[in-house]
Amino acid sequence: MKLITKNTDYAVRALIYLTRSGERFVPSREISEKEGIPLNFLRRLIQKLAREKLIETREGKLGGARLAVPPEKIELTRLIELFQGKVSLVECIFRRKLCPNRARCVLRARLMKIEDLVLGELAGITVGGLVKDIEEQKDEEKDN
Repeated sequence: MKLITKNTDYAVRALIYLTRSGERFVPSREISEKEGIPLNFLRRLIQKLAREKLIETREGKLGGARLAVPPEKIELTRLIELFQGKVSLVECIFRRKLCPNRARCVLRARLMKIEDLVLGELAGITVGGLVKDIEEQKDEEKDN
């Protein structure tokens, strides 16, 4: 089970880069080079983020992408759902059919509690919070 896929990871990295770039429109090529994200892959992610109105894009010489919402409002859970689907630790499938024991399964009940805890923790992670963590980490490195 992967909690974060490459799509979500790249989207988070691109959004962090856009956050740190301020209000300017950042060309896809720049994000690709600085973050090590394949350009064609990045362009598809940017299209999806723009459709979701998380970023805005502009074409042309001074074009690119920039955030359309405050980074503190972009939750990791939203990005996971956008690029991976609903977060689920409990997929009770038996030969491509729902498990007949699903309603009475003791293991499922415990795993659902864990899933709720994980989702709660993930919901507290935002792009803005990650940028703040990066900046605090850099300040600590300077002090050491």
